[in-house]
Amino acid sequence: MIGRSVRRVEDFRLLTGRGRFSDDRALPDQLHAAFARSPHAHARLEGVETGEAQRLPGVAAVLTAEDYAGDGMRPMPAQGNPKDVELVNRDGRPIVYPPLAPLAEDRIRRVGEAVAMVVARTAAEALAGAEAVEARYAPLSAAPDVRSAAAAGAAPLWDAVPGNLCVDDYKGDAEAVEAAFARAVHVVRIETANNRVNGVPMEPRAALAAWDAAAGKLTLWAGGQGVNRFHRELCHVFGWPGERIRVVSEDVGGGYGTRNSLYPEFTLVAWATWRLGRPVRWTATRSEAFLGDYDGRDLVTEAELALDGDGRFLAMRSTNTGNLGSHAVTFVPIARGPTVMTGLYDIPAAETVTKGVFTNSVPVTAYRGAGRPEATFVLERLIDKAARKTGIDRVALRERNLVRDLPYRNALGVVYDSGDFRRSQELALRLSDWEGFEARRREAAGQSRLRGIGLANYVETSTGWPVERAEMTVAEDGVVEVVIGTQSSGQGHETALPQIVSYLLDIPLERVRLVTGDTDRVEKGSGSHSTRTMRVGGHLLRQTADTIVAAARVRAAERLDAPEEGLVFEDGRFGAPGRNESVGLLELGPLRAVAEIETPLPAYPNGCHVAEVEIDPETGTVRVVRYTAVDDAGLIINPLLVDGQVHGGVAQGVGQALMECAAYDAAGQRIAGSFMDYAVPRADDLPFFEVAHNAIATGTNLLGAKGGGEGGTTPAPAAVANAVVDALGADGPDHIDMPITPEKVWRALRAMRRRPGLW
Repeated sequence: MIGRSVRRVEDFRLLTGRGRFSDDRALPDQLHAAFARSPHAHARLEGVETGEAQRLPGVAAVLTAEDYAGDGMRPMPAQGNPKDVELVNRDGRPIVYPPLAPLAEDRIRRVGEAVAMVVARTAAEALAGAEAVEARYAPLSAAPDVRSAAAAGAAPLWDAVPGNLCVDDYKGDAEAVEAAFARAVHVVRIETANNRVNGVPMEPRAALAAWDAAAGKLTLWAGGQGVNRFHRELCHVFGWPGERIRVVSEDVGGGYGTRNSLYPEFTLVAWATWRLGRPVRWTATRSEAFLGDYDGRDLVTEAELALDGDGRFLAMRSTNTGNLGSHAVTFVPIARGPTVMTGLYDIPAAETVTKGVFTNSVPVTAYRGAGRPEATFVLERLIDKAARKTGIDRVALRERNLVRDLPYRNALGVVYDSGDFRRSQELALRLSDWEGFEARRREAAGQSRLRGIGLANYVETSTGWPVERAEMTVAEDGVVEVVIGTQSSGQGHETALPQIVSYLLDIPLERVRLVTGDTDRVEKGSGSHSTRTMRVGGHLLRQTADTIVAAARVRAAERLDAPEEGLVFEDGRFGAPGRNESVGLLELGPLRAVAEIETPLPAYPNGCHVAEVEIDPETGTVRVVRYTAVDDAGLIINPLLVDGQVHGGVAQGVGQALMECAAYDAAGQRIAGSFMDYAVPRADDLPFFEVAHNAIATGTNLLGAKGGGEGGTTPAPAAVANAVVDALGADGPDHIDMPITPEKVWRALRAMRRRPGLW
């Protein structure tokens, strides 16, 4: 069963309107919530007048930060400094985690921050009430990006964080790096901004809460990537023990890391239902999603690569300044990316400075890949620049420096345990017909098109929060129930996880029932992120399945009156050699096994992607015409699902490379506030993908899975950018920042035309 492309069992339900998303659930006597939001990016909040709103028809309550504090509610917790690569300030000062108040108290720090919550009979009445709230503001100067926020004289967002610099971390070997750069024959440099992007999941955030006064229990239904984190944070803000709160997450229409957090609106809906004693629901509009969904990326990098005369990489150094937004939601993107800044290449020395800056913008979270696409982009662009400077073929330059012998410890201390990086590059070059590209370039030129090709090697660091629990039960009715903390947001868990159980217990797929997304059933877990479900979940399923088989063997021996050690387990049945008698594992219930893990099981998915583009020189429009992906995701459970993950990941990476940008103006106003302003790839923006796998199992977990959820996203921006620069030729710019819009390309072409002898 493992390794077979089984069609997704959940698709019939989802494609025929039988899904159950957060907004699909309704309760009798429910109320609706809406929020009055700040139009300012930075201001003192001098008062909130609620009288007019309270008098409107249907309005049940208008709630402010004063009410929230009056009920003894706490700020939402800050977290996300990964302990295995923890960031610390170089000067020894502690990192400040400002409180995250779900309703603004005395200061506004980003556009869209909620200042009041209106609860009414209908959504329309709640919205009318929110529009009637009158807040008084004293505007302050805004700084929505890291350069303006870190500039001398910039207004501090938080008094305890001078200069808005929350994090200033150093890792590496300064002496070795300095010596390597001193003896280098070639040094290439890049200064680039990795553009801010939005997750834009198909399903906007939504929540419904209900209070059972008799039981003293609160229930929150809210789509996310893991209910246990929501539960833990709700217990914190209420100050309640776990048994008083239940969190349920049913079908979820897209996550990508942006749905990992308990958002302020979820907390407020839960608080309002407890305060008012009636169910309260809220569904974000798409405009609210653009204003309030946590963004990804937004990193400014200065980096250098040192080479000897033969093109061998000697050292790399970088300074990475991440935009944290208004609050420190997570440090994962700025912490994890630098650990793999040297990629799949043998770069003996490295150092990195990591900075995190508060700005007047929505917080940045761990969006798909979380730092690794940013690191890959910088490195692979540096290598192309080095090839241009040294005159060494860019493929040969990469091949010369790829890591040969594994395991390999990189210059930042990360150990790659398995893989064949050279074979992945060779396979990608062959499948993309790299050798035949020049003929395609000439053909495109004959049609007045510029054609370019680019490649990018990548490595992922799949670590993530390790806490996870799996419970497997063989019931008396012959059904195997699996309870686990990972949460699907579209990845196909209802197919893949039962596939694993089906294989391990040698039983039909339809005899496995998966239970997730309910804290009344899921005791412990960290949800889905960091490509962890098959890696960590599969590891635990192997442990529980082995325990089940061992316990079943004892019962089978009793049933068959035969010695345990002589029993043969095959086709889901135990039999004694030489006897025409057997008993099925599913007939031996009830059986139960539990496995937990609290230590990391890191793995390092890797691969090579090749992008081919064509440019219309009259308009600057870039079109991706071919795309080849070769990935090592370790043991593959379901190739169909992994290929789908690669397709979706590449689409997100291409989107960032060419069109996506969650932009702010200088005053901190969100420019990209709707799909009229924020472009995402459509079907006709993408070619059919050539996808292959160079799968090599890892030994870091019992299943051998490395994970395939982020591989497509990680190399795609670099591969596309390399292809665009290649299309513009040796006389064109050696770098263009993302998103590589038609205007940027058109301006580059215009500049080229102004040079003597060109066109």
